[in-house]
Order: sequence, then C-alpha cells, then structure tokens
Amino acid sequence: MTDQPELPEPAVTIVREFFNALELSAVDEALDLLDPAIVWKNASLPSVRGKNRVAAVLRGLDRPKLGFSAEIHHIAADGDIVLTDRTDYLHFGPVHIGFWVSGTFELRAGRIVLWDDHFSKGNVLRGTIVGVVKAITKR
Repeated sequence: MTDQPELPEPAVTIVREFFNALELSAVDEALDLLDPAIVWKNASLPSVRGKNRVAAVLRGLDRPKLGFSAEIHHIAADGDIVLTDRTDYLHFGPVHIGFWVSGTFELRAGRIVLWDDHFSKGNVLRGTIVGVVKAITKR
C-alpha cells in the first residue's frame, strides 16, 4: 500500500456540495465549505463579511416555513473560480419565488472565500408576483 496524497476536490464539486447542503437545510455542512474570511455579496445589498456573519444569515433562514432551492443551469470553472447561472427559489410557506442568478465563487485551499451573486430586482419582483398568484390559485 502506498501513501497517496489526497487530491483536492474540484471547485465545481465544492460549489455543488454547498448548494446541496443549503437545499437540505444542512447549514453546518454548508458552513464547513466556507473560508473563515468569506465575503458574500448580493447585487445592491451590503456585503456580508466573515463566516460568523454568513452563518447568522443562513441560520436565520433555516426555519420551518422557509426554504431554499436552486436549479443550476450552467456551471463552469477555471481553476478556483466557479461561475454559475441558476434559478434560485425562496420558499415562504406556500409561496415559491423563483429568480435568475449569476454567481461567481472564488475558492482558496478548497474553501469558498467569495460568493458573489448578481440578480435583477425586477426579476425577483416578477418571481414574487408569480409565486403569490400560484399560491392563491393553488397552481
């Protein structure tokens, strides 16, 4: 038996694991994939800096009537930079709000150090209206 060095996981796999953990409400598992110096940026919102602050936001969203899921349409990597085109869904009871997101992830030593999402407020508004109408009409 030879001592084989452990190969680092590809960056795409880490980002997919991160989203899978969020969808399963496995916040601790998702946090394990973040660097302590993580910066989470969302279009036109204040940046969240540091793993403890990101943890507080993610744990705040981890409630029985709330939920999150994402449909990744495209994902690509160049080394430790991962780009995603996806539809994110926020669930508030029976209301499911879907909106398009372009995300950039930067990894360092196998951990996400930058999570930078870009989305249109108009698209979020449209998703909210569609989600409310579907919840009311039970479609």
